[in-house]
Amino acid sequence: MPEPSSRASGSPFSRRTALKAGGSAALGVGLALFAPAAPAAALQRGTPLCDEPGDSAAAQGVGSSDLGIPYYREHDGTYGYVFGDSWTGMQQYGDYLGSPLMLCQSGFDASGATPISFTWAMPTGGRARQLFDYNWRADNGFGHEVTRIPNDCIEFGGRTYIQYTSVGTWTPPAGYDGSLMSGVAYSDDHGVTWRDYPYHWPGDIQGVNQSPYGMWSFAGIDPDGWLYIFSKRWNGSHRNTADGGVIQLFRIRPDEFRAGNFGAQQNWAHQDGRWQWTTTASPTPILTGNHIGEFSVKRIGGRYCMSYFDVTDYSICTRTASRPDAVWSAPKPQIVGDNRWPASHWGKPQVTTLYGGYIHPGSASATSLTLIVSQWPGVDHQPPYRVLQFDGINP
Repeated sequence: MPEPSSRASGSPFSRRTALKAGGSAALGVGLALFAPAAPAAALQRGTPLCDEPGDSAAAQGVGSSDLGIPYYREHDGTYGYVFGDSWTGMQQYGDYLGSPLMLCQSGFDASGATPISFTWAMPTGGRARQLFDYNWRADNGFGHEVTRIPNDCIEFGGRTYIQYTSVGTWTPPAGYDGSLMSGVAYSDDHGVTWRDYPYHWPGDIQGVNQSPYGMWSFAGIDPDGWLYIFSKRWNGSHRNTADGGVIQLFRIRPDEFRAGNFGAQQNWAHQDGRWQWTTTASPTPILTGNHIGEFSVKRIGGRYCMSYFDVTDYSICTRTASRPDAVWSAPKPQIVGDNRWPASHWGKPQVTTLYGGYIHPGSASATSLTLIVSQWPGVDHQPPYRVLQFDGINP
């Protein structure tokens, strides 16, 4: 595969150039790249998990990367972390490794007393390399794609699943999302080899702009036996004019999902004057409002917790609900791009050029979450490009 230049305008990482017109410009000049509030005892408050000399990611071959989506590896009780566009060197230098990548951890400390430390890399336990077998910036049989960005990962019944978006372009015309398609890849050997389900959800370049199935979050299998999945439009630039933060909900039996029978889903919809689960109507948006980028929903301690990147507020916000189909609490800013303004940001941990914000499934409780937050290096590609760990988040 050709190796894209980490500094060239056509490299996969150019997706963040659109962000400069948003929150990073509003932050003003002179703010520190990372200025957290005073840390509480025995909690991680923005601990870098990569892009630091001699860190555990570097020991597995990853210098700088983003996302770090955590999931529980139920077959052995460990945790995996799925990364997006990655490089071998710090600050996006070195060789481009591709996307997605996976690093694993033998034991997660939910107390926050010790930070996440990666103990091996997938797919073979050696140096990290791209999980999926496809070529960057090439036509792999679906049309030209720049990269494939993971949105979430889950393991159940001995199979691991990654839902992803194939990016056609990071610089689409106004009102378009630039996606080629979305798909679900699966592994029956815990992440060593991967295959795609035959069905893909068409994206912008295939004629379906703003598909509400572009980006998923696996909330998990509920005690009622259903796998609950939230989805929304994919929005790589974070400034797509048509993305109003709409999130929808559907559910499917785990065996149907495993079989790739995605048409067996039930949709949470407002139909015939009431909310109900149905197969005769499309999902009705359950959350609308600000532009929403990456998001994450997980069942923690019997309660459903949601986090997302609120692009307009320029913060990682959280909400909770007793059930996936119940009323969600009001958004609560947790980690912000500027903790001086507005008033709701005062005293919050500050990370400039932030995005992501994924809930760790091993979080201590529904009132003490661990979030994995990404930090972009800015419009001039200044360091860092990394993921950060925050513990003790009360949504």
